[in-house]
Amino acid sequence: MHITHIHHTDWQPPFCPNPNCRYHSHLQPGWPYKRIGYYTRRATPNRIRRFLCMACRRSFSCQTFAAEYWLKRPDILPQLMTKTCGGMANRQIARDLHVSPSTVDRQLQRLGRHCLLFHARQVDGMSSPSDITIDGFESFELSQYYPFHFHLAVDNDTGLFLSFTDSPLRRKGRMTGYQKRRRLELEDLHGRPDPKAVRKDVQELLEIVTEGAERMTIRSDDHRSYPHAMRGLPCEITHLVTSSKERRTRSNPLFEINLLDLFIRHSSGGHMRETIAWPKRRNASALRLAIFLVWRNWVNWRWQKRCRGTPAMLAGLCDRALTAAEIVRRRLFPSQVDLPRRWAEYYRGEVETPALGVNLRHELKYAM
Repeated sequence: MHITHIHHTDWQPPFCPNPNCRYHSHLQPGWPYKRIGYYTRRATPNRIRRFLCMACRRSFSCQTFAAEYWLKRPDILPQLMTKTCGGMANRQIARDLHVSPSTVDRQLQRLGRHCLLFHARQVDGMSSPSDITIDGFESFELSQYYPFHFHLAVDNDTGLFLSFTDSPLRRKGRMTGYQKRRRLELEDLHGRPDPKAVRKDVQELLEIVTEGAERMTIRSDDHRSYPHAMRGLPCEITHLVTSSKERRTRSNPLFEINLLDLFIRHSSGGHMRETIAWPKRRNASALRLAIFLVWRNWVNWRWQKRCRGTPAMLAGLCDRALTAAEIVRRRLFPSQVDLPRRWAEYYRGEVETPALGVNLRHELKYAM
């Protein structure tokens, strides 16, 4: 399309935004629609053109195809990516942007859902990597009685952050007598995490990153659940194990995943050591990690001094580094992007925090 800006007078809607319409797909030619005037708003531009689908009779506007659809402050969304990946917590961002903390919470979730769709669409059709590294990144939600693992996968050749899943854990390590009793009380109240959760969720991660591959080299530490998770994969696996006690230098075979862990700790306020900005909900933490994934792959250089290319550029997914404004330029529809099962759960808000009585779902039909 020659004209790309949705507010340009010559812009034409590419498809019907109604997911139940037969013209919702890009592949349907001859879509009948017409213009039905405009409406005004306070934000710039003030006049927003409206359209009507003649097939399903659903009205919409050009703003329906914008990532800031239904937002009173459309200027906030592109700023959130750099701020949340710059180590700022939600209240710090709210003070900097002069908005309510609840506004930042809601828009971060919207941005996280957008980033899930963005990454899934960009890597669709990409050839499977031949050499990857997996590892577990441990954090906690709500309190230290509720730890969880993020399982990460990275391409060793390009540094591309491929995907992630998560698993709830049981609190372990040195505890006082009171802490042990308190852990038992909470487990009686909310249930004990599945002891096989790590194996199951690592297997799900590997099924995603090995799809379409005939053979693959997987590097990891000596976690005992990893060999069990690799059983039954549809490709030939070469598993190379490096002790987690080895020095984490550039000569370490797990350098790429160690670097990714370091970046997550450095760039996410909720995962820093001894922080007061820890995640309150695991699903919200996963959405923030999706924001970091897109920022790491498409915005940030792989290395700041030796490589002037992003991981996505090195993987052949784009020819230049993108900006946050370019990433959120267009709204993405979940009905047009195939998300992995776990990522679809993140999108719908189905990963619950049992200790909190209210776990809202994202069930809006016509909103992001």
